[in-house]
Amino acid sequence: MAAQKINEAHEHIAKAEKCLKTSLTKWKPDFDSAASEYAKAAVCFKNAKQYEQAKDAYLKEAEYHTENKTAIEQAGMMMKEQKKMPEAIQYIEKACMMYMENGTPDTAAMALDRAGKLIEPINLEKAVDLYQKAAGVFENEDRLRQAVELLGKASRLLVRLKRLDEAAVALQKEKNMYKEIENFPMCFKVAQLFVFISCTSFLHSLSAVQQSGFHCSLPGYSGSEDCVAMETLLQGYDEQDEDQVYRVCNSPLLKYMDNDYAKLAISLRVPGGGGGKKKKAAAAPQDGASGAPAPEEEEDDYEGGLC
Repeated sequence: MAAQKINEAHEHIAKAEKCLKTSLTKWKPDFDSAASEYAKAAVCFKNAKQYEQAKDAYLKEAEYHTENKTAIEQAGMMMKEQKKMPEAIQYIEKACMMYMENGTPDTAAMALDRAGKLIEPINLEKAVDLYQKAAGVFENEDRLRQAVELLGKASRLLVRLKRLDEAAVALQKEKNMYKEIENFPMCFKVAQLFVFISCTSFLHSLSAVQQSGFHCSLPGYSGSEDCVAMETLLQGYDEQDEDQVYRVCNSPLLKYMDNDYAKLAISLRVPGGGGGKKKKAAAAPQDGASGAPAPEEEEDDYEGGLC
């Protein structure tokens, strides 16, 4: 079967080459017919699992039929079949640029998304780049639902890469998009994720999270289960109460998030190793035993309300 397909492919290539020749009765090459024959040859090589030859045939098709951008993307897929992922992504990205130039940005964005999925198992950094590019294309076309989905993929991979500052920025953008399309339940979810990133990354305090304004202006958020959980988490974090932080991070609300974020939640530790309340409690009996009145515990500055 494979040998038959290979023979068929070579027959189509011979026909394509004939279409490109000129003669006394044929003054111009027939590029369209040549491209069609190369396309048929590519399919035959692909069916015979001769992927390198199929790639060459697809590139020939693209050369003689410049309006057919999918041929270059198909050449990339032939590289994928050979496990040559960097080369595959190069061809797909080239096809995407041509899709954009040809006025089909949606096709370009979908191709970038496919490329991201291909490269994700072996190169997370490149996958992030591709997902963000695809999101940008959809955003420019005002297709925010598609854009925010791809931003979510990028944010998740940024967390896995421990690039938490960038993940926080991406989550901010996600929240704004979900708010714009009025998907407030997803706003709440992204707000939770932002808190984890903030506590683990560069904010490191309740006041900084409040000042960021991230939780504000979300209808229905104040007083919700999500909001209460985050207030409790941030209070425990600010008070260095390891037990309180542990209880929140291991609650069902947070344990069953996306795996990358769930791992981050479970690994969250308060500054200084925790024990803030425990230290106060341990100090009180010692003061009482010496006969001196125990000092009054300072009132907690935290008043609740992230919104």
